[in-house]
Amino acid sequence: MRIVVQAWENVLIYRDGIHQETLGPGRHRRSRRHTVPVWVPVRPRLMAMPVQEVLTGDGLSVKLSLVLTVRTADPRLWHEAVDGPAAFVYSAVQIALREEVAALTLDALLADRAGLPERVRLAVQDQAAAVGAALDAVALRDVIVPAELRRAAAALASARAEGLAALERARSEVAATRAMANAARLMADHPALLALRTLQAVEAGGATVVLSADPALATGHATS
Repeated sequence: MRIVVQAWENVLIYRDGIHQETLGPGRHRRSRRHTVPVWVPVRPRLMAMPVQEVLTGDGLSVKLSLVLTVRTADPRLWHEAVDGPAAFVYSAVQIALREEVAALTLDALLADRAGLPERVRLAVQDQAAAVGAALDAVALRDVIVPAELRRAAAALASARAEGLAALERARSEVAATRAMANAARLMADHPALLALRTLQAVEAGGATVVLSADPALATGHATS
């Protein structure tokens, strides 16, 4: 018989129920006598894991979803090792995800969202290899925390922002008071500066200068 194997598959040849060979892409001729060919796709496939509700190490519930890239690394093992190798890998990833999340607090989980998928992949890779699969990539798609925790986080962020704003206002007021105190000391130590400042106000316009008859106050006062 003629067997044509496409680039994205391999063909397992069984004779009398015993594996004889694995055919790669191309055209092949084999005897039909007691021969059964089995086509096995080897190109990567994307598996979306829907939202899983998992408990963190500090007892909080969080919902996660993953995207897996699975490839057939060994066509014979993929066909022979277990019934439904894709489901086997899927279940192994579910268990590994729960174990990894259970070892983290919620804060640590949110801070290490990039590292969690890789740890799950490493935890499952040997089990995947045992059924002829290769787990090429694991990506964390969604992280959903309970609504009450989101509200608490929003309130905390708002309080932190208000505190920073109040602190900045206080700093500005202290700086302004310090500048005024420095100016007052400078004018007290150098009376001539007050006279110069008065003349500047007159030259700039928009100011009224009141001169006192008291010689001690002869420098005058500028009022706007």
